[in-house]
Amino acid sequence: MKKLLILSGKGGTGKTTTAAAFIDFSKARAFADCDVDAPNLHLVAGIESEPRRMDYYGSEKAVIDQTKCIGCGACYKNCRFDAIIKAGTKFSVNPYACEGCGVCMYTCPADAVTMEEDIAGELMLYQEERLFSTAKLKMGRGTSGKLVTEVKNKLEYATATAELAIIDGSPGIGCPVIASISGVDMVLVVTEPSLSGISDMKRILRTAEIFQTRTAVCVNKFDTCVENTEEIEKLCLHEGIPFVGRIPYDKKASDAINAGHSLAKVNCPARDALHQVFENVMEVFAESK
Repeated sequence: MKKLLILSGKGGTGKTTTAAAFIDFSKARAFADCDVDAPNLHLVAGIESEPRRMDYYGSEKAVIDQTKCIGCGACYKNCRFDAIIKAGTKFSVNPYACEGCGVCMYTCPADAVTMEEDIAGELMLYQEERLFSTAKLKMGRGTSGKLVTEVKNKLEYATATAELAIIDGSPGIGCPVIASISGVDMVLVVTEPSLSGISDMKRILRTAEIFQTRTAVCVNKFDTCVENTEEIEKLCLHEGIPFVGRIPYDKKASDAINAGHSLAKVNCPARDALHQVFENVMEVFAESK
């Protein structure tokens, strides 16, 4: 099963819109949303069934047994992360601040502190005729990269007849993106013709290069600044990166997304341009086999 990852260096470029349309264009039987901090692919991917939900356990967190606590304050004095809450002679743990280092447990003379597995998020697996894997990280948890890896691992349950998996990544170049790139066959970078869009596109391309992963680039809303679009095309030509197309700004596209529809199902210029981008990406995929 080939894996196509769709990324953008910044939010708002049309990455998820592109991913949802590609899922429809390819009739993909396996796809995933690896933006675990703010997953939203399900809103436009036509998912109607209820998912199978699984708790995701991250690092351990400290828990204080109030029946054993003697109120000595040893945990409070030794916590470097200010994660112990003091209320008179009672002490408790703020799970958002706790780093799971275990100092409080080792310094407690009453053995009132234990380290327990923390539910850091939730994995969701939709299995109908198609398989859709996604997850949501709990607020304040820092294991986004590991959760992304779990989301991708669930794709391995896809039927053997699934030739292509479409993966919607997260913006930026942090841990979720690095975990998303690992093991995929190709990255499509969706950028926009702004200075920040160009800068963040370059960062994504450098990150993918480190992983020796094939990349391609398309420009969304290209007509908002044709000069910058041409600069992006020149950069791709100079670096030997396939430039797979331009997508115009289209009010109908915005209306469709706001209504929760995939752009693939809307008759408009942006849809036609995006379909051509899809065809070009598939050609690049075929060449890389």
